[in-house]
Amino acid sequence: MTIHVLSGPVVAQIAAGEVVERPSSVVKELIENSIDAGATEVRISVAADGRKRILVADNGSGIASREVDLAFIRHATSKLETAADLEHVRTLGFRGEALASIAAVSLTTLTTRQRDEETGTQVRVEGGDVLQRRSVAAMAGTTLVIEHLFFNTPARLKFLKSETTEKRLIAGVVTRYAMAYPAIRVVLEQDGRETFRSAGNGDLRAVMAAALGLDRVGEMLPVDDTSRGVTVQGYTSAPSLNRADRSRITLFVNGRHVQDSSLSYAVVQAYHTLLMTGRYPLAVLMVSMPAEDVDVNVHPAKAEVRFRDSDSVFSAVQRAVRAAVTGQAAPPGFATMGGGWRSLPFQSATPAAFQPGLNFSLDSPGQHARQQHEPEQAGEEPAYSVDYEALAAPAGPARPRTLPLLRVVGQIAASYIVAEGPAGLYLVDQHAAHERILYEQFMADQAAQMPVAQYTLDAQAMTFAPDDARLLEDSLPLLEPLGFALEAFGPNTFRLRALPALLAHQEPSAVLTELLSDLRSGRQPGQETVEKRLIIRVCKQAAVKAGQILSIEQMQGLIRQLERCNSPLTCPHGRPTLIHMSSDTLAREFGRLGASGSAR
Repeated sequence: MTIHVLSGPVVAQIAAGEVVERPSSVVKELIENSIDAGATEVRISVAADGRKRILVADNGSGIASREVDLAFIRHATSKLETAADLEHVRTLGFRGEALASIAAVSLTTLTTRQRDEETGTQVRVEGGDVLQRRSVAAMAGTTLVIEHLFFNTPARLKFLKSETTEKRLIAGVVTRYAMAYPAIRVVLEQDGRETFRSAGNGDLRAVMAAALGLDRVGEMLPVDDTSRGVTVQGYTSAPSLNRADRSRITLFVNGRHVQDSSLSYAVVQAYHTLLMTGRYPLAVLMVSMPAEDVDVNVHPAKAEVRFRDSDSVFSAVQRAVRAAVTGQAAPPGFATMGGGWRSLPFQSATPAAFQPGLNFSLDSPGQHARQQHEPEQAGEEPAYSVDYEALAAPAGPARPRTLPLLRVVGQIAASYIVAEGPAGLYLVDQHAAHERILYEQFMADQAAQMPVAQYTLDAQAMTFAPDDARLLEDSLPLLEPLGFALEAFGPNTFRLRALPALLAHQEPSAVLTELLSDLRSGRQPGQETVEKRLIIRVCKQAAVKAGQILSIEQMQGLIRQLERCNSPLTCPHGRPTLIHMSSDTLAREFGRLGASGSAR
């Protein structure tokens, strides 16, 4: 093969692939241009998932008529002039590639007017070629319309995700920049419906409430700390407000949204001992430092940065978040005293709202459950009033026993049931065992087409983040068979009419928040289907939790059901439900076996 120089259009399309990966990349680049232009209002309108049409309009400085054509030439920029300028970049854009890359793979219409010009200028570009240029009446600022994205690069279209995913990614980009610049009014419309709006009054807490769908903004704690030239500001959640994944840890460096695993880890580490393993905080943090201490010219999409002293930045973020959390909020079940933590009584650490139904009327979940025959003292108030459902075996013919008959001896650490069987000692993880029981009952009810939903007396309205709302709306067909009855009720708001009977005593918004993490990850290679993961999540939410005191009757009822499960040895996630120690093992540990193996 001979060496030859690629044509201009081919070079443009290859270069565009580095900058414009998907519709959300277009939205990101155009919003950054609007911010750099000093806009105080940015409006984004998207048709479908952005492949058909994207409109971004701002009231910024606009482009001078004589420079409009230059804007579509690769590496033409007003942000820097020499290589030395790269060491102190203070704008979001600087390479001069965005407009050229977008125009190379779409039909682009630019309408702009500088404030000191009487008329505006409109240019239409298709595949990088200018088709039309004319003077038009226009408001001050810039409006870009991107149509038929990737029309000349069909290979890129094949690798886009579903319409739901692309719409969610666009909503995520818009809400992140609205949080980074709360003084800018940002409006997002998708398919003609407004899905997000920020007031532009500089109130970050209000933007967070709309962007993250938070109804508990009061649990977001202010962060404001400066250390060794690194300033960390924003909000982070109290330990009581957490999620099952890191997706709500949002980081900005000098106003630029970045994806930095090290800084995310710094935020998580700040909650060490304050959050359970597998739980993560919510955070919106603005990291500010001298421009010369951060290199933004690392990735074509400018999503990654490199720090001159990464250790000091890591320490500054961790220290700032830790100070905000330990200084202003205690985790559930703890109270501050003398600058540290002290544990409250056990029953206070497990509020009634999170205690699952276990089928027995239990007056108090305290350390010593009241015996059924013991009367209440006059005037005594129970610590909690919880409606427990029966943990008795389900009606109908008993299934074959898959474990030997076990006798409950007691409970260890309020998490493990000690049972005795003919083959020795059994330690049962109460949470994992209950998950297995509920999962098999749920699957049996579905196979028998028995109702699994419980309708609420009053419909409950819940608001979500714009990206989560789009995901939830498109996932309603998946949730309905599980027992959820949801309907759209305004922008990013849903009305709940029913939920799975297993979750009758759970907080619906908390349940749906957990389900969204499974929906967000989608189907991954080697994993279960999304439907199965959702069922497992429902059972996990409903199962008895580690740390909950059970009565002997409750423990025995749980063991009786586990004995007749089809797969009693593991929970639906694959973790073991029990550990067995044979009688010989116990005798050997206590030195009761002789050399011949006989007990002595």
